[in-house]
Amino acid sequence: MDEKAGEKNCFHCKHFYITWDEFFPKGCKALGFKSREAPSAVVQRSSGMECQMFEHKKEHGKA
Repeated sequence: MDEKAGEKNCFHCKHFYITWDEFFPKGCKALGFKSREAPSAVVQRSSGMECQMFEHKKEHGKA
């Protein structure tokens, strides 16, 4: 997923995870679902709004 102005990038979100499900490899712990595409794209398409659960991951080595 390309990061456009104002678009949430799931790879930078602390709730995003890679699943073991080959058919639904991307997941969101906050919203409790898995999908084939980035969860933020599913949220955008379903609700017409950007993901409201997005939270930046903490960078390693920084407090």
